[in-house]
Amino acid sequence: MLSSRRGALVALLAAASLAGCGFELRQPPQLPYQRIALTGFARHSEMPEAVRLALPSGTKIVDSPAQAQVVLAAMEDKLERTVAASTSAGQVREFRLRVLLKFRLTRPDGTVLLGDTELEQSRDMSYTETAALAKQTEEATLLHDMRADMARQLLRML
Repeated sequence: MLSSRRGALVALLAAASLAGCGFELRQPPQLPYQRIALTGFARHSEMPEAVRLALPSGTKIVDSPAQAQVVLAAMEDKLERTVAASTSAGQVREFRLRVLLKFRLTRPDGTVLLGDTELEQSRDMSYTETAALAKQTEEATLLHDMRADMARQLLRML
């Protein structure tokens, strides 16, 4: 009985100390727009999905720029994978992953709100043939995280 009261007291004190320090979980940025159109992205790009996931719940992606309050137009949406290091025998030891997004933010009538802006993320990833499947999964995870980070940066600019 005494230990349960002590545990409750400790939990209450911990909650009170967090409430007083201003701790708050990170929230998605609040946008002044409720409807946004995404145009110009590469055909099989995963970037529009990353933007959709980063948007606050009150913001909706619409199909037509005419229905939107703001249009996010991708002018360049690229993924590059290059060899960063190799052995003397020519085996790849490290890849460099690079995601590039060049975009513009406009109103449906063409008024430019944010001129041509470029976001870029790059990561180096070690590689070994003996763990090719694991490295493929690691690459997919890195790319997903890079796109999610770029989407959050983009929303902070909006």
